[in-house]
Amino acid sequence: MEVQDIVKLAVEALEDVKGKDIVEMDTSKLTSLFQHLIVATGDSNRQVKALANNVAVTLKEAGIELVGTEGEESGEWVLVDAGDVVVHVMLPAVRDYYDLEALWGGQKPSFTPAGGRPWNAA
Repeated sequence: MEVQDIVKLAVEALEDVKGKDIVEMDTSKLTSLFQHLIVATGDSNRQVKALANNVAVTLKEAGIELVGTEGEESGEWVLVDAGDVVVHVMLPAVRDYYDLEALWGGQKPSFTPAGGRPWNAA
């Protein structure tokens, strides 16, 4: 399966569970460790876990072998490693703090959490 197909499946899996501010970045020119990075936000620990789980299940069902997953216990930041595609699902405050988009050359998102005040990554 092509890398773009894996990215598409992962993004669709995130959208299915209402993931927010999904950002996909091509990192193939920045590192040899993986080709694409996907970052998404969940409104709660439970949603972060569900988003990551849906990505993992969807990719496995498509025959993609996962390298691993990390962070399912706390649900603040869950990583799904599919080799050439790495998916990070985070709570808004965690995403703002670690600012992966800036580290990898992307744009920072802004959004309004459910029932919350508008959030803008500074």
